[in-house]
Amino acid sequence: MGSYRPGQTIDTLVDRAIEGARSSGSVEVDKVVLVERDIAYCKNCMACRRDGQAQPRARCVIADDMQEIYPLIEAADGYIFGTPVNMGHVTAVMKTFLERICWVFARPGSWPLPGCPQPRTPKQRKAVIIASSGLIAPLLRRFCDEATPLIKRTALDSLNARLVGRLYAGAVEKRGVEPYLSKAYALGKKLAS
Repeated sequence: MGSYRPGQTIDTLVDRAIEGARSSGSVEVDKVVLVERDIAYCKNCMACRRDGQAQPRARCVIADDMQEIYPLIEAADGYIFGTPVNMGHVTAVMKTFLERICWVFARPGSWPLPGCPQPRTPKQRKAVIIASSGLIAPLLRRFCDEATPLIKRTALDSLNARLVGRLYAGAVEKRGVEPYLSKAYALGKKLAS
């Protein structure tokens, strides 16, 4: 959950998606609230990128809370990514998180260009994305949402997670979060199915 405001739109919609996932049977969920964690910026040292290519997870040299989060990511079969769209992009804390998982879970591949990330693991996973904007209505999303494509690419290229659904909660300052609650629940059910 990449919002800076626990209890607000993204947090509420992620919780609703978790409820939907849990309604599908015995689903274990670990919710990671990024702002509550000590996550340092990537130093671009490339230690993870150069780490053993056959391993499902590379070693990151930064000693922070990501060391506790990496095993959760590795063990997961599916992911719910939630972020507000700020200035057209994911929040800074979500961007830092995505940078920190890229080469830990990816290795240099050969497509579309040599060196581009490809998943270290053959384990097939699924992902859903929940993004929100206070002002921009869903109709205008394509002009300002760079967050969803970034998360989608990172999930596929690093985690081998195929996107199975997405929700854009637009104009929530005017509409509120209520119109999106059932959609978030359905998204969670779809992820768990």
